[in-house]
Amino acid sequence: MSSTGFRRTLAAIGVCSSLALVATACGSSDDESSGGKTRITVNCEPPKSAKVDRKFFEEDIASFEKRNQDIDVVAHDAFPCQDPKTFDAKLAGGQMEDVFYTYFTDARHVVDINQAADLTPYVKELKSYDTIQQQLRDIYTVDGKIYGVPRTGYSMGLIYNRKLFEKAGLDPDKPPATWEEVRAAAKKIAALGGGTVGYADYSAQNQGGWHFTAELYSQGGDVVDADGKKATVDTPEGHAVLQNLYDMRWTDDSMGSKQLLVINDVQQMMGSGKLGMYLSAPDNIPILVKEKGGNYKDLALAPMPGGKGTLIGGDGYMFNKKATPDQIRAGLKWLDHMFLTPGEGFLGDYARAKKNDGPVGLPEPRLFTGAADAKDQEVKKANANVPVENYQAFLDGNKSLQLKIEPPNAQQIYSVLDGVVSAVLTKKDANIDQLLGDASGKIDSILSRS
Repeated sequence: MSSTGFRRTLAAIGVCSSLALVATACGSSDDESSGGKTRITVNCEPPKSAKVDRKFFEEDIASFEKRNQDIDVVAHDAFPCQDPKTFDAKLAGGQMEDVFYTYFTDARHVVDINQAADLTPYVKELKSYDTIQQQLRDIYTVDGKIYGVPRTGYSMGLIYNRKLFEKAGLDPDKPPATWEEVRAAAKKIAALGGGTVGYADYSAQNQGGWHFTAELYSQGGDVVDADGKKATVDTPEGHAVLQNLYDMRWTDDSMGSKQLLVINDVQQMMGSGKLGMYLSAPDNIPILVKEKGGNYKDLALAPMPGGKGTLIGGDGYMFNKKATPDQIRAGLKWLDHMFLTPGEGFLGDYARAKKNDGPVGLPEPRLFTGAADAKDQEVKKANANVPVENYQAFLDGNKSLQLKIEPPNAQQIYSVLDGVVSAVLTKKDANIDQLLGDASGKIDSILSRS
């Protein structure tokens, strides 16, 4: 799944939502030159409804073209930046932009179906490439060749309401570090009454499977084996995840009676002050404040309970296999300018974000290393306008966690695991052993076809 960030701090929204629009508005043009310039098409431009982000994006393209007068950038907006329902069709139909947005989990698939340009001969021209975290670069490296460039990342943690912790007699400066502590805290918060829920989780629209995966990683487990050939959910770790959810739901009654929740439901609960905890990435926090009625001072972030691992995700850009060498070089320059220069561009101009009431100082995973990272952190700290102390536990705890990306065939697997999580949360007589056994067989079948 994607994090909710369009920028690192705002909700993701983007362009063409049907194949009819794809064919006419989003395709990569065969004409690579315009008036003697190298012309590139790019996607993931904010839509007109996101006025501030749209303005920033257009300003940054204009400044890029001013500095590079031999390059013409044609941007396409999207809803979302990548729609899984049309993504493969655009690729197969030759309608993908020259420089196109992808989730981390797309990289190998796009390469496997021979739709990505090999960037290996050109990345030395990308000024920022060597400053990007190696583990993120590796995501877009397949069989020793480079096919994409990371843009942002996220890792899962535990968002909690400091005010409810205090009301329940819990120390908001010492968030739960284990799932046993999460259960105990959830029980005390739910006991406040008045419709207050201690802990909430997703269980529909593949989001339940996504969170099950994150919770499994936190226990030290995995969804598939190292070869990506067999399911590994029917394990003590998988059982522990479901047993904990079952106990909170049915024994403690700390998860509320309304289930089959998705991200918007849970955000509404947290924003209204009626929810103690849920799992999410840091970019949920500004959504909770700007759209759901929350307050920055009440919202804090802790690392994933369990202490063993956390799910990471993110996005980047790949290049159309039909892109010419000149288009690839132009696209790499554009990525440097827009996203990969600390303190500047669409993602890095923290002063501009602060001036326009954008939250600065959220604990996103660090994209850069060395001097580039130091510069990025320096500019961010100078412009911070959120209570950064509320996120220190998350930053400290993440240092000791194993960072793991989503499994192969993630969406198909999440659909299977959705049924497992929803059964546990809606059926008091749910048989965890049987649910995991059945899910394991279905996942094996998915993996055998890939």
